[in-house]
Amino acid sequence: MRARLIVALTLLGSAPALFGSAPAWAAEPSGCDKFKWSIDKERAALTAQDRLKITSGADLAIPAAAILDLKTPAEAKLPTSPERKPKDGTFAGFARFQKAPKAGTYTVSLSAAAWVDVVQDGEILKPMEFSGATDCVGIRKTMKYDLAAGPFVIQVSGVTENTISLAVLPSE
Repeated sequence: MRARLIVALTLLGSAPALFGSAPAWAAEPSGCDKFKWSIDKERAALTAQDRLKITSGADLAIPAAAILDLKTPAEAKLPTSPERKPKDGTFAGFARFQKAPKAGTYTVSLSAAAWVDVVQDGEILKPMEFSGATDCVGIRKTMKYDLAAGPFVIQVSGVTENTISLAVLPSE
């Protein structure tokens, strides 16, 4: 009996090695105070009552706060293939920005989990910084990007609902 218990405990302790690591969301912190920087402006923009309601492919200007209507990945017709292939049963969409008011750092924030591609001059930009937390009403993740003063596109994919709130603001 004792030998079985030892074997069972040993197997439980090695479960991550046997079955892979924990899901990415399991490692993320919980609560609004767990973001790496203050998200007050971004959260206020994502929850504002006067957010625009836009369809995928619409034009926006910075500062922007909108509820983006999403489609299946096939129907969304994203301008650039996402870096991460969307899972079946998820939604995708994009918004066009004719230009950033000036070159600089901007935050891109979302109300729910999603994959984000910021595309400028035909290149998918990498975020300078990323912060996310679960259990924070109105905001799920925020990223900082260095943008040139030119047109760009924000694509979201892998969203479990058919809408998502998106905010693009100058970073402080």
